[in-house]
Amino acid sequence: MKTRFGGIFIALLMCSSVFAQTHITVDNPDTWSGEELRPYIGQTVIFDVPMIVCGNRDGNYTVSPWRRYQPESHGFAGTADYRSTVRINSSCMFGITNVPAPKAETKEQRHRCGERIIGLKAKVNSTSSLTWEGGEWSGNTRADVENSLPDLGNYRLLVCGFNLENYYMTWGSMGARSYTEHQDQRAKISKALKKINADIFGLVELQQGDEAVAEIVSDMNANLPGRNYKYFHDSEEGTYQKVDFVYDANTVTPISEKPAESNVEVQNRKKMMLFRENATGEKFIYSINHFKAMNTGDESRRVNEAKAVVDLYQQYSRNPKIRDKDVLFMGDLNCYAFTAPIKQFTDRGMIDLHRAFHNDSSYSYMFSGMASYIDHALCNATLYRQITGMSAYHINSDEDDNYNYERSNDQTMFRCSDHDPVLVGLKLDSTLLVDPLPSINTFEVLTNNLNTITIRDAYNEGKASYYAIYTMQGGRVDLQPITSIFQEVQLPDDPGIYVLYIYADDQVYQHKFIVP
Repeated sequence: MKTRFGGIFIALLMCSSVFAQTHITVDNPDTWSGEELRPYIGQTVIFDVPMIVCGNRDGNYTVSPWRRYQPESHGFAGTADYRSTVRINSSCMFGITNVPAPKAETKEQRHRCGERIIGLKAKVNSTSSLTWEGGEWSGNTRADVENSLPDLGNYRLLVCGFNLENYYMTWGSMGARSYTEHQDQRAKISKALKKINADIFGLVELQQGDEAVAEIVSDMNANLPGRNYKYFHDSEEGTYQKVDFVYDANTVTPISEKPAESNVEVQNRKKMMLFRENATGEKFIYSINHFKAMNTGDESRRVNEAKAVVDLYQQYSRNPKIRDKDVLFMGDLNCYAFTAPIKQFTDRGMIDLHRAFHNDSSYSYMFSGMASYIDHALCNATLYRQITGMSAYHINSDEDDNYNYERSNDQTMFRCSDHDPVLVGLKLDSTLLVDPLPSINTFEVLTNNLNTITIRDAYNEGKASYYAIYTMQGGRVDLQPITSIFQEVQLPDDPGIYVLYIYADDQVYQHKFIVP
């Protein structure tokens, strides 16, 4: 028989060749839970909607019909968005055993969070436990991620903020515990930085002093012929770790020999520099940061840090030697999107680029099976129009932590850190006219009916433009050129939440919609 729970179908496999069909409807899909499976304990079922991997630690998989997100990534505590996320997170998640490895020849490799299981066939052990019997895997595999960087539009400069998870040259309780472990860490980080190939990196969790960053830069220059990466010498005493800029002197030039910095709360972890693009002379201020750890009672200290960083920018940008307002703030701020420290930025006119380009689907970090971003990218209104795209590059957060350099012989770039690198594409042009309150969605998206929507005014005869549709888990379901002023878009057949990306005017815009 077939049973329907709020858009989720379960086909029960009976010993008999005759299948009776019964439809059970739950009025509110948000309340769908494992309790609905209680009558089928001991039986085998087939889920007719994709089940998504939400946890994979130590090969212990958890799956759900939807990706689970930290509530404060979607709304301030107590708001409707926050409560809705809490409700969805608690409604339905299953542990699943006996899951086969992705490939027979790599038995040690495990499936990534965000991968989808189509037609999952499983035995129901309890209201929270399943045993794998079959299904097809789709999307967000290592191959999917490795084959291409996120699409950031037609940028000229690529900027990356990246927490390296304790890159130290002395062995101890933090970072590598031995020379051998460090060499494994070094190899994985080198492969990731080579793949990203950014013009400017803002690196976080480097050991204080020059030795660690010098080793990284040496490897980057060896791995990327034609680049001329440099860093800022920093041998000052202070906290054990620091942030630093690594930049390609062939493409950009810093305005001074030493970054401006704020040492409020912690030292060496909030730095700022004006960079000039060599090819055009255009400039922007880049701020890389690492706020206090996310410990109980420390939010007020991160609020102080956020205030200090914005104050530093306002003071720095008024310096007669700087005279530039365009600013990009990046780094591990150790707080979710809807928290008091981030409000210090947004209340003072800064735009959260995760939400501007990806809305509720953005993440760079996983904790307790929930996705979130604590690795931020924010900018002011004048720089916003010069950003062609922004995305986290999911080489780390979706991987089992056992693939890091401490626990694995895995030699790939994957799980080189516990944070995803965050990428921003820039096409600097100080002559652009800027709306002081820029719209996240420049092009109008019109709802026609349940099957189609229309994109209006994204077509430009002189420039190529196109749209793509992604699931909230990052799987692409459609990609088409935009060929008319009124571009009709066919919606996916499967119910769910989707993000429509519009690539036009050398920028990327997004619109979230729901297929009921």
